[in-house]
Amino acid sequence: MSITVSNISKSFGNQKALNNVSFSIQKGEIVGFLGPNGAGKSTMMRILTTYYKANSGEAEVNGHNVLTSEQRVQKSIGYLPEHNPLYLDMYVKEYLAFNADVYQVAKERIDIIIEQTGLTVEAHKKIGQLSKGYRQRVGLAAALLHDPDVLILDEPTTGLDPNQLIEIRKLIKEIGKEKTILLSTHIMKEVEAVCDRVIIINKGEIVADKKMDELREVEEQIIEVEFDYRVEEMLLNKLPNVTHVKNVGGFVYEVTFNTIKDMRPAVFDFAHDNELKTLQLSRKNKNLESLFTELTS
Repeated sequence: MSITVSNISKSFGNQKALNNVSFSIQKGEIVGFLGPNGAGKSTMMRILTTYYKANSGEAEVNGHNVLTSEQRVQKSIGYLPEHNPLYLDMYVKEYLAFNADVYQVAKERIDIIIEQTGLTVEAHKKIGQLSKGYRQRVGLAAALLHDPDVLILDEPTTGLDPNQLIEIRKLIKEIGKEKTILLSTHIMKEVEAVCDRVIIINKGEIVADKKMDELREVEEQIIEVEFDYRVEEMLLNKLPNVTHVKNVGGFVYEVTFNTIKDMRPAVFDFAHDNELKTLQLSRKNKNLESLFTELTS
């Protein structure tokens, strides 16, 4: 395993940021670490990168314990924090040369990374002159300089415009062919576009851990229907393949079915048989966004 986390807990005073968190990530996976703001994502990232120490539990990166082998862990990891700490008055190549000295990396590596991250044209510009998208590329380049096996990216696309988003996602996917990547975000589309797997955290606890293929194959749909007057939920539960019925306000109901077959005709027939008028009828498949909402609301 590239990353192993076992029963990690972390508190700040009386506030518990992480509670008995466990997960593992295999070499070559791109894993999305998804959760609402304040869920514990950044705290977990900082424990893995040795910036924070856990109160209890263990974590390893490339077989190195984050508590007892800090330097080995740091050499194994490339880290892009949420607030990318760049020197805006330095030139791109100058900044990467500075980082190469810190990591004791051969200067030849700088040109390789500049090309890999698409910074060839910007290499002789000041970082302060770059768009946010290119600044993120500089941060990624710095994280990749020492050729780490594991990349930890904390909210790497926050504040980017749509074109910059596409470019950075493409770059992360390309890098992920050779590296293990843990990507923290609160953006569902980010995970769907880039990741092989998603771990969802809420209030400091893991609430889901699924491969993206499993999520895409979920045979479940939600029919939202509005009638002209209130219906007993027990009556809607008699529909075939129903797993859950919920009144979402007024005369509107969400009916969940465990089948991919379109159940709108069945709901329409139900309304007709019970002399109900259907004012609105729509279908949505259960996806990452609905799972996230369900688990974190």
